[in-house]
Amino acid sequence: MVTGANGQLGKELKEISPLYPQFDFIFLSREDLPIHHFELVRNFFETVEPDYCINCAAYTAVDKAELEKELAFQVNGEAVGVLAAVCKEHDSKLIHLSTDYVFDGRATTPYTENFPPHPINVYGASKLEGEKQALQLNPGCIIIRTSWLYSSFGKNFVKTMMRLMNERNEVGVVNDQVGSPTYAADLAETILKIISDFSSKNFQDRNSDLTPGIYHFSNEGVISWYEFALAIKEMTVSHCVVKPLTTAEYPTDTRRPAYTALDNSKIKNTFGIRQKNWKESLAVCIEKIKKQRP
Repeated sequence: MVTGANGQLGKELKEISPLYPQFDFIFLSREDLPIHHFELVRNFFETVEPDYCINCAAYTAVDKAELEKELAFQVNGEAVGVLAAVCKEHDSKLIHLSTDYVFDGRATTPYTENFPPHPINVYGASKLEGEKQALQLNPGCIIIRTSWLYSSFGKNFVKTMMRLMNERNEVGVVNDQVGSPTYAADLAETILKIISDFSSKNFQDRNSDLTPGIYHFSNEGVISWYEFALAIKEMTVSHCVVKPLTTAEYPTDTRRPAYTALDNSKIKNTFGIRQKNWKESLAVCIEKIKKQRP
């Protein structure tokens, strides 16, 4: 069962689902199952009783969350707790997606799962609340924090930059916010690999349980948004000038952490995940976007 199926990750999961014929997938959009409507969630589980629930549903509008704090906390916090409790009640394994924005960005080396979170905006705080409730109500769940998610689907930095570079002679991009991009297709592949390995007899012989807890996943490499934009320019052979900006020169309504690179050692060591380089994955995504254009 995949919630938030119309988002970037949900659509990537749907695209590769035929490669996993051993599973029956149910993809639920926000309209199909709004996770903050608790009775609908409970009724759905009573009817379907999924073995696994991948929760991609979230309130993701970072700036808007400052104005809609109650809704952000309801969807990203309280609803995740209810979903976790219902999953435990029905013996369904929950894999919940979280964010690098649970950190304040003051670190200088990639964040491990043990580093104390300290969000600096409403979105990050609401996602952290979801983590806390999920682990409290369902200690057997898996939480995967990811960062700078992009895809050929939906709205994201890569697609926005490709459009702007096609429309303008110059774009400005912040050069003092640093992190690791994540291609949603790689994250989808990782999630389904974890589930399929656990489901196979071979994996169960080596591990008595699907190891719960918090994990980090992003593509390999640490860059700034400016460097990300330069790579997009290079791969699309654009003549647009990319100008580096400071955060002060590009003010937004919401504070954003300056450094959110994630340490991926735990997920690699626990589940044998191969982490692809960010440039390798970006090239794949850009080619896919190009093919989608009329």
